[in-house]
Amino acid sequence: MFAIARSKTHFISMEKRLEQLPKLSKETLPETRKYFKMLKKRTPKNLDVVMKELHEDEFKKTDCLSCGNCCCKTTSPIFIEKDIQRISKHLKMKERNFIDQYLERDQDDFMVLRTAPCSFFDATDNSCFIYDVRPKACSEYPHTNRKKFIQITDLTLTNTEVCPAAHTIIENLKKRIPLHYNKKVKRS
Repeated sequence: MFAIARSKTHFISMEKRLEQLPKLSKETLPETRKYFKMLKKRTPKNLDVVMKELHEDEFKKTDCLSCGNCCCKTTSPIFIEKDIQRISKHLKMKERNFIDQYLERDQDDFMVLRTAPCSFFDATDNSCFIYDVRPKACSEYPHTNRKKFIQITDLTLTNTEVCPAAHTIIENLKKRIPLHYNKKVKRS
């Protein structure tokens, strides 16, 4: 039932990846933060192409339906006006009723879900009741194949703590485009 993802030498289940993710992301966070800082200073021209390739490679091995972590353990996606129109129509609701029932404005004045996990998430099979009309933010998650990737590295750092695929993609990026920064060396 669990999707299989390739680790360095063997396959591990999504269940195991989710179990390991908090520790792994915590361990790699300082290094990834430094890496992104250097990447912003010296952004390779082919970064978006590399990210798209890494994203596609990872999602050949990762099935989001075996995870669902982004739907149940993160902050809400942002619902733009087109999302609200599309989803309320799909649910045969008036937009105002949809907003009143499911959404609220956050501190940044974005429309977000009132509840977590997502109101449309079915934890029994990690499916989404509105998958075909889901918000744009959901359909693009974890945003690792987005153009101008360099502009969303802060968001990506957060996503590596939630999404095993995003974590793997960024670890593979560090191998594919290594950036060397001065590491402190203790002298004897």
